Amino acid sequence: MQNADCRIKIQFRVSSLKLKPETQNLKPETIYSEICNPKSEIDMRWQIDRLIYQKEKSFWIKMLLSPLYLFSLPYEGAVRARALFYTIGLKKSKRLPCPVISVGNITVGGTGKTPLVMALARGLMDRGIPVAILSRGYKGKKTSGPLVSDGQMVFLSPEESGDEPFLMAKFLKGVPIIVGKDRFANGQMALQRFGIRGLLLDDGYQHLQLHRDLNILLIDSHIGFGDHHLLPRGILREPLTHLCRAHLFLLTKVEHPETCQPLEAKLHQIHPSSPVFHSHYEPLGLIGPEEEWEELHSLKGKKALVFSGIANPKHFSSLLKKCGMEIVKELIFPDHHLYTSKDLASLEKQGKGVDWFVTTEKDMVKLIRLNIGHLPIRSLRIEVRIWEEEEFYQRVLEIF
Repeated sequence: MQNADCRIKIQFRVSSLKLKPETQNLKPETIYSEICNPKSEIDMRWQIDRLIYQKEKSFWIKMLLSPLYLFSLPYEGAVRARALFYTIGLKKSKRLPCPVISVGNITVGGTGKTPLVMALARGLMDRGIPVAILSRGYKGKKTSGPLVSDGQMVFLSPEESGDEPFLMAKFLKGVPIIVGKDRFANGQMALQRFGIRGLLLDDGYQHLQLHRDLNILLIDSHIGFGDHHLLPRGILREPLTHLCRAHLFLLTKVEHPETCQPLEAKLHQIHPSSPVFHSHYEPLGLIGPEEEWEELHSLKGKKALVFSGIANPKHFSSLLKKCGMEIVKELIFPDHHLYTSKDLASLEKQGKGVDWFVTTEKDMVKLIRLNIGHLPIRSLRIEVRIWEEEEFYQRVLEIF
């Protein structure tokens, strides 16, 4: 069983919804009404996700979510059994003849895997180690081969490859990107066709079929492990005891490392031998569909309609606020949303009078196929910065 992004899936027909206040202090009858009588199917998912992601829940919210706990039990049993089969050798992990680095997480939602994989690929290339990236290609509809990019040309569209692999292919020159479920076969192809010395697995922590020499586990410093429940009751993809597979931890979205001490204490309690590193996102500026560039200092005081289709949009909007932008309206689309002309018409209607329509680079790659030239749409260019960068790369380079 592949338990990446395992959650009850709903098909969405409505394209956006406005962010609402937190439900922590709402009366139980209000919470029940909002979930059972949603304005849209997306509204219902947003209400449920909002409750599940809360670290501290009231008694009534816990009662409301309690039926989901029953579904968590068989899920946990299947996840534990699968991991046990690999541990005792009933299932075998295949090994490639080069170092393999996995970047993954143990929770659902956006911990920043793809930005780190991109930063890691650049960092290794700068240190003389060429690598290729193997991705599952979530929600990609491949109509041709698995090669997204050979490091020079991009061969697949976002719809074919998935939005994250396309984003990596667009911005990582000299790094081949390959998608598909069989990462062992794709790794063999990369070794045969390209002069690489290592492989990076994007979202590979649960991909036990392939041996990895370094397991990097990402944890969102704001969310942590939620309230420590497994899917679908909570946000955990695996039990916390499975943290022992990680060779190092990287806490993401960290403004000040000293604020992470409670989370670090939990990690050291479960897996004391793995070091903990810290990272944050550094905004660089806004970039348009034709590579138009807006410096950070020019954003202060500008009115923006912010929209995104990512797992954790809250941190994205906080980055824009730190850049000095005035967020007039914020719209949330489903994660990996494929934008349509109707979406653009809705954005244009709701964004009258704003200076910019601002989204993520992950979303922008799916917008450029539409007629967006008449709208001032920009995406936020960010970079991952690791607080202990030298020590981090010392640990990574040990496997080469």
